[in-house]
Amino acid sequence: MKFNPDEIKEATKKDFDASWNEGKKYVSNPGINEQYPRVALKYGKPHPVFDTIQRLRDAYMRMGFEEFMNPVIVEDRDIHKQFGYEALAVLDRCFYIGGLPRPNVGISDERIAEIENMLGDIGDGGVEKIRQIFHSYKKGEIEGDDLVPEIASRLKVPDSKVAVMIDRVFPEFKSLVPVCSQNTLRSHMTSGWFISLGEMSDYRKVPLRLFSVDRVFRREQAEDATRLMAYYSASCIFMNEIVSVDDGKAVAAGLLSQFGFSNFTFRPDEKRSKYYVPDTQTEVFAYHPKLVGSKTKYKDGWVEVATFGIYSPSALSQYNIPYPVMNLGMGVERVAMILHESMDMRALVYPQFQYKVNWVMTDSEIASLIFIEDVPTTETGKEIQDAVVRICEQFGNTISPCEFTAWEGSLFDMKILVKVVEPEENTKLCGPAAMNEIISHKNNILGLPRTSKWDEAFKNGVSTGIRYIDAFAARCSKEIEDAVKVGRGSETRARIIKVPSEINIRIDPIAQRYITGLKNKIDTRGPVFTTVKMEIV
Repeated sequence: MKFNPDEIKEATKKDFDASWNEGKKYVSNPGINEQYPRVALKYGKPHPVFDTIQRLRDAYMRMGFEEFMNPVIVEDRDIHKQFGYEALAVLDRCFYIGGLPRPNVGISDERIAEIENMLGDIGDGGVEKIRQIFHSYKKGEIEGDDLVPEIASRLKVPDSKVAVMIDRVFPEFKSLVPVCSQNTLRSHMTSGWFISLGEMSDYRKVPLRLFSVDRVFRREQAEDATRLMAYYSASCIFMNEIVSVDDGKAVAAGLLSQFGFSNFTFRPDEKRSKYYVPDTQTEVFAYHPKLVGSKTKYKDGWVEVATFGIYSPSALSQYNIPYPVMNLGMGVERVAMILHESMDMRALVYPQFQYKVNWVMTDSEIASLIFIEDVPTTETGKEIQDAVVRICEQFGNTISPCEFTAWEGSLFDMKILVKVVEPEENTKLCGPAAMNEIISHKNNILGLPRTSKWDEAFKNGVSTGIRYIDAFAARCSKEIEDAVKVGRGSETRARIIKVPSEINIRIDPIAQRYITGLKNKIDTRGPVFTTVKMEIV
């Protein structure tokens, strides 16, 4: 069986093109708050690592590989079998698994007195029950998390009292020190493949094409921008009667071409692991056009993405595996960093811990966190809101005193009349800031009019689609609904606006913290001077 990377690349090109921006599809619908969502996610957003894992799984299966799970817990004797004289160096980077021993617990007369002081008179029979339970716990017949419930059930006392009794009377439970076993958390997927193939070779026919995308654990001295102690490995094996380095090259090309990589280069790996046949361990370098000029260190487009080799016959013989095996592996986080143009693996994998250092919000993200606070709840209320906006748009520059009927009709079975008014002389129906629009510009939140003076801000910033008059009209309609419910009229005014809440604008605290942290501005000041009255007629 041979792999043809050109056929695989052609068959999967459409899948790659369609999936490159998966999870980044948006529906844009300018409007107001919940009534008219401005930016609604069409899809949920996947984590970059799990998104990459899913795409790798799909890519392997399109190439005819079968998915398997390998053992996570590996005895250190297997490491010796696989790595030979290199085993100690490998084990130095492994996490050994330890556990708490189960102590011998004695119950003296003094302890019996303390127990009865806390649990009441349980008698000799109760004390004997506790002894029996501790003995069963020591033998492993009762699990640690069942110890308290078992004593409570046998003595018919509350769990809480038993837990306090054990804590105070038997301090040996608190002084236990973990004891290390001979088991390790796998540091290479290879450790699992040897064990799995050793079991399967007696009942599975070759060729075998298997893959696994799962966790591996490495006891690094420290985590940094390019390495973590727990990460994902995307590993595959090809076992057949005849296996060559060319099979590794074909699998690498076929797999990576599905992610947009091309123009592969293969170089001997200087590490030369003991479990590979000499001179077969190979590093895979690939070119990706989307990386050219990127912010990553791969801005020339070339990156090391995988390693493969042929397992050593001497290592295979330790598990009675009769056929040669090609193994290819890559770090999922490395691929995810490339695809998502990330500079720091920690920030990519654990963004929740990196936001204070690397927290960056775009103007679009800030704009999506700005809302109208109070909105009408009825369809009639929304009609009133729209009517108030229309009157202000049409007659806002009318010299006062003046008034205009915005809406007349029934709300909650009551006849009402809604007017936009300005009783003072020599002003206008609406103040000069009434048509100001809320935008995010250079990580500032501003309320600006759409005039030539602010063309640059509107061109390079992101508008929320919310004007002061939109927010004010929404509050007027909400207050009209509330007033009609109790049978009274209403009057809603907007004067000089100093803070967003005065014009019915709410800014999510996340955006506020971000802008404040940058020492940027939230400036929505401006004279609105608009009044809306409602009368019951």
